Amino acid sequence: MTRLDRAIGAVLGSAAGDALGAPYEFGPAGELTARGEEMRGCGGWDPGEATDDTQMAVLVGESLLEHDGLELADVFGRFQRWAAAAPKDIGLQTEDVLTSGEAWDLAAALHFQINARAAGNGSLMRASTSAVYFAAAGREGTMDAARRIAALTHGDRAAWEGTAVLHELVRVTLDGGDPLAALPEVLGAVHPDHRARYGVVLGPDWHPGLATEFNGAVWPCLGSAVWALRTTTGFAGAVRAAVDLGGDTDTVAAVTGTLAGALYGQAAIPPEWTAPLHVPLPGYGDRVLDAEGLRTLARSLAGGRA
Repeated sequence: MTRLDRAIGAVLGSAAGDALGAPYEFGPAGELTARGEEMRGCGGWDPGEATDDTQMAVLVGESLLEHDGLELADVFGRFQRWAAAAPKDIGLQTEDVLTSGEAWDLAAALHFQINARAAGNGSLMRASTSAVYFAAAGREGTMDAARRIAALTHGDRAAWEGTAVLHELVRVTLDGGDPLAALPEVLGAVHPDHRARYGVVLGPDWHPGLATEFNGAVWPCLGSAVWALRTTTGFAGAVRAAVDLGGDTDTVAAVTGTLAGALYGQAAIPPEWTAPLHVPLPGYGDRVLDAEGLRTLARSLAGGRA
């Protein structure tokens, strides 16, 4: 399997997980297995329609390509344009930050000062494209980029660190490494104030039944994705396990799809999932990316930023 196959797998796999999980969001555990319906739509989502998770990931990726690197003000501006177009789904915290009227480098920090809570998984969910792009920058480079992009909408360092871990796990996997075996070393690069928390949820004995918070929080979301990867043997099994956890199913499945796609490659993603896959982009006319559009985006991103 080539590095490019893995990179496409990460981006396409994240979108497929997102779309698979969307109709089951906030539902009970085991609902996907009980209903046996995949990519059939429900709850306001069309069959194969990706949510804000993938929409924001696309916006990040296109900004990186157009500017040949990270221009944070541009990424924030794209997010604002998207949020102003009334997307079907947008996180409450993300919406507050993007519509506050504050400058790109102040909005999230001010929100955190006022609310004292900003550790949702909204920066983690959109990280597939940036993780592929910055994988060529090495551990320090990709984790730093992850933190900076996360901080655009999330003022809590917990969100930065979770996104940085995902970036680094993707980097390891694209290089042909084992993301699970890399976890102890990756945890060593996490900010000391958050290392213990992530050490728990990423530990080999942790499972989602031990979570003390809803999986809409960044650390149980990432922990659940790693658990799904650890306890299954293929892309589809991992993503189905993530959706069957219930709760924030689209995002847990998107993060799982990022990791599983990088590990197993694009060929492992079921074609019946990619055939109906599509990503509307509110605020950008009638643009809709299909699976081939996501593959094209991933190919461009895979050139990387050293």
